[in-house]
Amino acid sequence: MRLITVLLLTSVLLFSCNSADKIPDVSSVKIELSTQRFDQDFFGIDSTNFAPLLDKLEAKYMSFGENFVYQILQADPHWPADTVATYVGKFASLYRPIYDSSQLIFKDFSPYEKEIKKSFQYLRHYFPDSAIPKRITTFIGPLDGTGMAIADDSVLCVGLHAYLGKNFSLYKSALVQETYPEYVTSRFEPGYIAIDGIKLIMQNMYPENLEDKPLVQQMVEKGKRLYMLSKILPYTEEYKLIGYTKEQMADTYVHERNVWDLFVQNNLLQTIDNNIIKNYIGDSPKTQELGEGSPGNVGSFAGWQIVKKYMLKNPNTSLKQLMETDAETIFAEAKYKP
Repeated sequence: MRLITVLLLTSVLLFSCNSADKIPDVSSVKIELSTQRFDQDFFGIDSTNFAPLLDKLEAKYMSFGENFVYQILQADPHWPADTVATYVGKFASLYRPIYDSSQLIFKDFSPYEKEIKKSFQYLRHYFPDSAIPKRITTFIGPLDGTGMAIADDSVLCVGLHAYLGKNFSLYKSALVQETYPEYVTSRFEPGYIAIDGIKLIMQNMYPENLEDKPLVQQMVEKGKRLYMLSKILPYTEEYKLIGYTKEQMADTYVHERNVWDLFVQNNLLQTIDNNIIKNYIGDSPKTQELGEGSPGNVGSFAGWQIVKKYMLKNPNTSLKQLMETDAETIFAEAKYKP
């Protein structure tokens, strides 16, 4: 796909943004949130006295400290204590340069805590009974490991190693690329911390059960989550929510009809063949049928537009009601046709 004109691109971008008059005032919504810097405490341990200080650190951080050692670093729980300490100490030594790089960006984490807290205010506004973490714990883990987790339903664990900027040199290494190809590491930016955190919380609130569902239902389910994400993060650009570049987002809007025709003309909407579905749902570098410059995950994009159409026709539907409405109903009532 290619862009048509600068004027058209600009109009599409303006159309795709949430208008400010639809964004609720959540300034009075009370959220209790604090940040613990496990990363700074961990890399502050004196290497000459590592084992006892590691024990103290684990005690300070309760369950997270243990999870860090045995789940994130994957130490064997059957090992003797001194073997575990040696193993973790080697990780601390090896990853010291990664930590030092992270401190150039995250020495002060307060701007990111503020952004997360604001998203929690919107989440509580739309879902008053939702379980929201009360603490953020930052850590440095393996570069090919997870960047975000929730511990005990009350702690949002943020792996700073996954947000060092898309041009961070070690993201180009074979170790990382085997797990996270470049189209994924392009989103390893600080600006995605709140997005990824909310996605994780949403997954806990509304676990996806897409097995054996036809493609169109999976598209709508993905669209519901993108719509919800846009309401919880109303000032975040749409392209970031779906994981596109700004240019890909604009170009996909320009070619929205072509995207939809891909599914309709090839009779794909009712397929339950996962080998076909995976080509259009989820992370991928491109959509083969739409050309070299096209993004992947166009099924989720189309599902998002279906949900938007449904909500335009049902303006009194709450976000909670939307999430509880089955995909078939949404698709039938939206009558989406770009």
